[in-house]
Amino acid sequence: MINYTAIYSLILREIKVFLREKERILSILISPLLFLFVIGRGVKAEVAIHNYTYQQFIFPGILAMVILFTSITYGLYIIWDKRLDFLKEVLVAPISRATLFWGKAIGGIFGSMIETIILILIGSIFIIKINLLQALLILISAIFISTMLISIGLAIGGKMKSMEGFGLVMSFLTWPMFFFSGALFEIKDTQHYLKIISMINPFTYCVDIMRKILINYSSFNIYLDIFMIFLWLIINSYIAIRIFGNLQQTK
Repeated sequence: MINYTAIYSLILREIKVFLREKERILSILISPLLFLFVIGRGVKAEVAIHNYTYQQFIFPGILAMVILFTSITYGLYIIWDKRLDFLKEVLVAPISRATLFWGKAIGGIFGSMIETIILILIGSIFIIKINLLQALLILISAIFISTMLISIGLAIGGKMKSMEGFGLVMSFLTWPMFFFSGALFEIKDTQHYLKIISMINPFTYCVDIMRKILINYSSFNIYLDIFMIFLWLIINSYIAIRIFGNLQQTK
C-alpha cells in the first residue's frame, strides 16, 4: 500500500537536503561543461554533422549526461541515511518499502531537474537555439529518464555499505554508460560490436530522444526510445523496490 502523505514528507526532506548542499550543482556540472566547451569547441569548426557543428551535435548527449550523473549518484544518500540512522527511523514507520522508494526517487528528481534547467539555459545562450516547446519536451523526458537512472542508483545504494564502494561501482557504471551511448559520436558510423553494446545500453535511448527533440536527428525510432526508457524504468524500479524490501534485514 502506497502512503502518499509519507511520500510527500520524504520528497520535502530530499528537496531541503539538496537546497542545503548547493555545491552539488557546481560539482555535477563541471564534467559536462568541460566536454561541451573544451572538446566541443576543440573540434574544428568546419566539422559538421547533419548541418550542425560538433558542439551542437553533442549538446543533447551532454544534457543527458547531466541527468545521468545527477540521478545515478543519488543512491549515495541511501548510504548517508544508513550512517545517520535516518533510514532506521523510516524503516520502523508503518509504511511500505515501495512508499520509501518512491519518496526517495521522486525527491531525487528535483535535483536532476534543476541541473537540466541550468544546462538548457547555458545551451540556449551559447550553443543552440531552444524554443519553449523543446524545453518543455526536454523537461518531461528528463523526469522519466531521471526516474529510470535514480532507480539504478538507489538499488546499488541499498546493497552497498560504504561510500567508497559505491563510488567505485559508479565509476565502472556511469562512464561506460555515457561513452557507449552515442553522446559523443554517431552510432550508425561505428563498428558493429559498438552498435550492439550501444543498443544494450539503456542510456543510449535517453541520449537519442534528447537529440531528436533538440536537433531533429536520431539513430532509432522515437517510439523505440520511449518504449526502452519505460521498459528500463519498470525493470529498475522493480529491482530497487525488492532491494528496499530487504533493507530491514541489512540495516
